[in-house]
Amino acid sequence: MKTNNLILSAVLLLVITGCATSPDCRVIMENTKKEFDAGNFSRVKQLTDSLKTICKDNESLQFKADSLAQIAERILIDFPVGEEQIYAQIEKLLGSFTPEEKSEWERKGWLEWRLIDGKKMYFQRASSNLILIKKFYEQKEERLRQIAEDPDMALRLSHTEAVYKAAGNKSNPVVPVTMKINYTITVKPDAVPEGEIIRCWLPWPKNNLPRQQKTELTGTSVQNYIIAPDTAIHSTIYMEEVAKKSVPTVFQISFTYQSSAQNFNLPAIKILPYEKSTAEYKKYTSEQPPQICFTENIKRLADSITGQDKDAEVIVRKIYYWFKENIPWTGALEYSIMPSIPEYVYENRRGDCGMQTFLFISMLRYKGVPVRWQSGWMVPPQGKNLHDWCEVFYEGAGWVPADVSYDLQKSEVSSIREFFLSGIDSYRLIINEGISGPLHPAKQFMRSEPYDFQRGEVEWRGGNLYFDKWNYNMNIEYSN
Repeated sequence: MKTNNLILSAVLLLVITGCATSPDCRVIMENTKKEFDAGNFSRVKQLTDSLKTICKDNESLQFKADSLAQIAERILIDFPVGEEQIYAQIEKLLGSFTPEEKSEWERKGWLEWRLIDGKKMYFQRASSNLILIKKFYEQKEERLRQIAEDPDMALRLSHTEAVYKAAGNKSNPVVPVTMKINYTITVKPDAVPEGEIIRCWLPWPKNNLPRQQKTELTGTSVQNYIIAPDTAIHSTIYMEEVAKKSVPTVFQISFTYQSSAQNFNLPAIKILPYEKSTAEYKKYTSEQPPQICFTENIKRLADSITGQDKDAEVIVRKIYYWFKENIPWTGALEYSIMPSIPEYVYENRRGDCGMQTFLFISMLRYKGVPVRWQSGWMVPPQGKNLHDWCEVFYEGAGWVPADVSYDLQKSEVSSIREFFLSGIDSYRLIINEGISGPLHPAKQFMRSEPYDFQRGEVEWRGGNLYFDKWNYNMNIEYSN
């Protein structure tokens, strides 16, 4: 597939650019690029092993070669499904179908695959994503009816109605909820040799934000730990443990915090022209490659949606509604194997919360609307999950939360229906206020998630431990 080759080439160039230091190294890297583009990952592993041996005195090259091998391994993990398996999976979910229908789904990009070591391999969530995409395009009325009747959506609607009522015409945080979180990372037995130190970063709530207050650490699995300064982009708590033979290594924290909702009645607020000379305006209307970017495709798309409009509120609304009509939520590839997430969403017309938010931010910043990333977890009683959203800055109103991946609500009241265009619920755990920041203390190896931080990160002196080497679990107790 042409698209796959372009993606693989981009990933490879990102990793190896500028690291050739000898003719032998250059030849190996050129051969590695060809094999990577062809999806020959077994050969990529052999070549990167050779590269690390021949160029063993070059630490920078060692890191890049190891990172390249990791990217190939991560793609293999994300694409484990063969032809026979995908047929069985789709048939179980959809019923009988023809080879011609399958070919058409692949042509449209609805059924995601890559050529790996000469075999057609499918994304591990390809079949379930196919069902979501088909419902979005072919059963829109039925999909909307199911959303409206979903008990979880009914609880969300009831909560946001309470928030809207409590907020009135003010934008203060309201409807506070206190939660106790128990979070555990469990490294699998023998993932690290006995006696080696395992380094672990767990998610920790941002402190003293208007919507997130009263954080208190109530327990840890180790006596010594390091909490990142609250100025850090990613809020973490760091621990170390010594690996033991044949038993899992457990890192655990418990904490309480208070989370509040917020709603901005923008029509009642006098929105002023932006002060475009300020450092903050320039920062939050700039690109942050590779995942916040102004490619020609993204600029053309944003212009086609917004036309000649210059009003920030109108621009945000138009782009927000474009997502509602054109971008279904689907399960995501791991972000570390996508060199340009906004371009992926543009080309494939689908994505999860973070993928949609990257494109949303890219388009708004290109149009001169300041917007910043915010993420962590959604933690409602009816279902917790990793989650990403953003905040849009309006002069005269301040930073206003917006969640582009949450559905419009089933309500005749427009301000309730569009609640997540300028509001947010109480059930959030804010961990990140930005992307691609350094961890505290610094991580030595390539991160499992290089842009966001939600599940955690783990490594030892032999390298990074990817998500397949450990599990994470969150338990929540609600006080009110």
